[in-house]
Amino acid sequence: MTTLGPDILRSIQLTERERFIASHPQSMALARAAEQHYLFGVPLHWMRDWPSPATLFVAQAEGATLTCADGVRYKDFCLGDTGAMFGHSPAPLARAIAEQAAQSLTCMLPATHAVAVGEALSTTFGLPMWQMALSASDANRFVLRWARAITGRAQLLVFDGCYHGAVDDTLVDLDLASGATLPRASVLGQVHNHAAFTRVVPFNDLPALQAALTAGDVACLLAEPALTNFGLVPPAPGFWEAARALCREHGVLFVCDETHTISTALGGYAQAHGLEPDFMVVGKAVAGGLPCAVYGFTRAMAERMVQAKNAAPEGHSGIGTTLAGNALTLAALQASLRHLHTAANYTHMLDVASALELGLRERIEAAGRPWTVTRLGARMELQFMPHTPRNAQDVRDHAQGDLEALTHLFMLNRGVLLTPFHSMMLVSPATTRDDVARLLAVFDELLSALA
Repeated sequence: MTTLGPDILRSIQLTERERFIASHPQSMALARAAEQHYLFGVPLHWMRDWPSPATLFVAQAEGATLTCADGVRYKDFCLGDTGAMFGHSPAPLARAIAEQAAQSLTCMLPATHAVAVGEALSTTFGLPMWQMALSASDANRFVLRWARAITGRAQLLVFDGCYHGAVDDTLVDLDLASGATLPRASVLGQVHNHAAFTRVVPFNDLPALQAALTAGDVACLLAEPALTNFGLVPPAPGFWEAARALCREHGVLFVCDETHTISTALGGYAQAHGLEPDFMVVGKAVAGGLPCAVYGFTRAMAERMVQAKNAAPEGHSGIGTTLAGNALTLAALQASLRHLHTAANYTHMLDVASALELGLRERIEAAGRPWTVTRLGARMELQFMPHTPRNAQDVRDHAQGDLEALTHLFMLNRGVLLTPFHSMMLVSPATTRDDVARLLAVFDELLSALA
């Protein structure tokens, strides 16, 4: 096996940057113009995190194909970092949005189809009671307030490497040496000491989890069933069965954030593996990519939530925003639950994803590279390490940022789009075997270039 030295990576990276600049004059020009109006030249500063010389500007996205301002078409395996997991602008969703837009957008009152949406949420995700928000960040924030209110406990428990959106309580780090929780240095404008109210333990570490719960002051464990934003880290066999038993033993609520892990199966990871969460949060793709999130809970939780609300004085609960549950979002959510969250779509997605995983593994083995592929349903990660990661520190120890950046840019220059933050690939109902063949052909080119 050839060692990938920094000089080799730099040389190929320089060539790929020049190739992008030459083939994307419109995106380059739009990037310069946008700097006059947007901080860092983009509407959201994350949009500059792609490894290309300028951010790609999109002219159209439909199905699993994206077309940029320069007319270049891409096989999209990023899919808006899960927001478009069911494909870009699915026809049933587009029709529902257009029809509802002609009737009403928002009234701060439930629309007539609210009952049908509630029934569909319960059928799809297996929890009987629901509330709505505009993003998973909001939904997680609201659930944390509910959990603390109904338990009377202040502490939150999360896993090292977790991602739950822009929730201040979760933007903390683990000091491996002491096991203490530290404020995250990269968080801007931090004035409150959230590290004093959040504990962090390594994923898949049952002794650490048990130790964090023994004081009896933890309101809830907020967790993805698998880490998805720090590489893809799956749970070890038996981990969740033991973790759920520990939570029940110590009176700790389990909040399952399925925003990314609904890629696992219809209804998400918790449904497929019988985790029985007290609360569940789903965002991004739940309404086909329209800004929307939902959080569901058991009837036992609902009773305790009603008691907590009734016991509090009248006034703003700190939970909810005016546009949550608006008529347009409800219409999009209803169409998505009916037409996108279907057994047929998941059968296709998992079948195509399996073919992609197999193709990547075969090529990695043939090239003798110490890399692996980890898959969670329709979602998978190309990981530049020799084994499936066990926790976030495992990912940190094997990080190869330069190689990841080169992989993204190399594939983008050949019409294949991966997620920019790490080498994640997602398969949609619109993704075809031909799309997979195209990605694998480009991966062959990458392996040859690195050799």
